[in-house]
Amino acid sequence: MSWTFVAMRTAVYAAGFIWLWAWLARLLRPFDERLGWTLPSWSGTAAYAALALGGVVAALCLGAFVVRGRGTPALFDPPRRLVAWGPYRYVRNPMYLGGALLLLGFGLFLRSAAVVLFVPVWWLLFHLLVTLYEEPTLRAKFGADYEAYCRRTPRWLPRLPAER
Repeated sequence: MSWTFVAMRTAVYAAGFIWLWAWLARLLRPFDERLGWTLPSWSGTAAYAALALGGVVAALCLGAFVVRGRGTPALFDPPRRLVAWGPYRYVRNPMYLGGALLLLGFGLFLRSAAVVLFVPVWWLLFHLLVTLYEEPTLRAKFGADYEAYCRRTPRWLPRLPAER
């Protein structure tokens, strides 16, 4: 499979990934009225930091999936090889970390308390997806290599990889 075709599919899925978080942030905005408060004006500055960091992490993950995995991060079009390179050297789920930062960034940019308060709910939903679906699927697909990867790489909190 050519890198160009994989990269094009990944670009389409990435656009959908970003659109999804922006759409969700807009969908949650009406709940701000019910909460009765908005975020302070300085949240816009924090928004740019969260959006930039989330975007960089997501872009690095996408590149790792194309170059090393020969696939995409989409559940229906996964990588052909185990990706333990790039951001995946430090944490097993950096794409979800990038997504959480993007959603947080959208919430801060919109000064939306509802969006910011939804981020922990989002986190719980993806934690369940990871533990109930992704990890068992990856164990079945990559076996001992994935088990070794899990032993040396944390699920959510990044850390520097151990010397080999």
